[in-house]
Amino acid sequence: MSSISAITPIDGRYRGTAEPLSRYFSEAALLRHRTEAEVLYLELLCGLPGTGIRALKNKELAALRALRSIPDSGILAIKRREAETRHDVKAVEYHIKERLGRTSLRDLREFVHFGLTSEDINNFAYALMLSRAMQEIIFPALRGILSELKRRARKHAGDPLLARTHGQPAVGTTFGKEFAVFAVRLEKQIAALERSVITVKLSGAAGNYNAQRAAFPKVNWPAFAARMTAEAGRGLRIRLVLNPVTTQIEPHDTYAELFDSLRRINTILLDFCQDMWRYISDELVVQKAVAGEIGSSTMPQKVNPIQFENAEGNLGLANALFSYFSAKLPVSRLQRDLSDSTVERNFGTAFAHSLIAYKAILDGLARSEADARRAAAGLEAQPAVYAEAIQTVLRRERFPKPYEALKALTRGRKITREDLARFVEGLPVKPEVKTELLKIISKPYIGLAAEIASSV
Repeated sequence: MSSISAITPIDGRYRGTAEPLSRYFSEAALLRHRTEAEVLYLELLCGLPGTGIRALKNKELAALRALRSIPDSGILAIKRREAETRHDVKAVEYHIKERLGRTSLRDLREFVHFGLTSEDINNFAYALMLSRAMQEIIFPALRGILSELKRRARKHAGDPLLARTHGQPAVGTTFGKEFAVFAVRLEKQIAALERSVITVKLSGAAGNYNAQRAAFPKVNWPAFAARMTAEAGRGLRIRLVLNPVTTQIEPHDTYAELFDSLRRINTILLDFCQDMWRYISDELVVQKAVAGEIGSSTMPQKVNPIQFENAEGNLGLANALFSYFSAKLPVSRLQRDLSDSTVERNFGTAFAHSLIAYKAILDGLARSEADARRAAAGLEAQPAVYAEAIQTVLRRERFPKPYEALKALTRGRKITREDLARFVEGLPVKPEVKTELLKIISKPYIGLAAEIASSV
């Protein structure tokens, strides 16, 4: 299918950006991860004491593990079986059995999916898909943004900038400090996300190992499940952890935790995009014109902040889905209902919107740069910001009602630096205090912003 015929922009307009996620969230990826879980389960069963299932020879073990690699023709074969059986997991089981039938492992075919329910395989598959997508795609993209924010925090650590609260001129800060704020917020959430775990289960139709215990009562099945969990999750940054108490399905609470963490990260980045949009609008951040590009269909002079706008829209879409996933997936009627299945198949959509946004943010940053001179001039043009400093020093000196005195001078009025100097000269305070105040208003009022930014 041509990308221009795709229903969603993920597989159409943004296919090139979202493509890396297809290894983890496509139908083929789901089938491959299901197969991986089934094969690992059979591998660990072979030679398990208390079962009588024979151990594998080295060549047989290699042959079994080779079944994890499914070519596209194998994926299509599984889909054909699914069309016949109307059951997606059973189709994977039959496909594995068919391939085993061509090898010396044919006598082990009935131990494929032995004592399991579909959710035992599905929850391992989705856990692996989520963890690997985070490790290989999402974390590197977020780290890329974080690295750029830190670089700009240091680069612009001392570049003065007028801070606005409620949209109004407030006090001084620096561009570097404002980049640092987002860098610190993002780094904290990435660190929390990296500490996430995904819980899994392998305990059968009602979570009690009923079938496995009936067949092989001497086996410690919870210990076996823990072993498979450890093997499946080997090398993953977001670890897999066995949930020992479940119904037929793993309750997905850790999915919700993961998605809520991603939603917080996306919200921070959405906040950043809106601030960048405003800085660009105020001409404090300058966008680089790219040769050949057009900003407006009718206004040839425009260079629009489309990367940050694109990111804002995609972050909103991703968060809407993450919020729904977190609300929906931990809820299941009694021991099992199937309403989570369709929802899980849409994980890739939320991840794709997130990845599209992350790439757009990096692109937007690459095309823009803070205008330090204009920003410094903007702060210089607002001498009223020194009112905070002056009244605070006067408070220290026990001056009567200093706040009110500065309010009368500045509120609702446009004052000049000369007005401030005259005000200071006329204060009935010690000469050294006047000298101190005049020194304060002679340089940018940015406090420790530069030091804070440099520390990131």
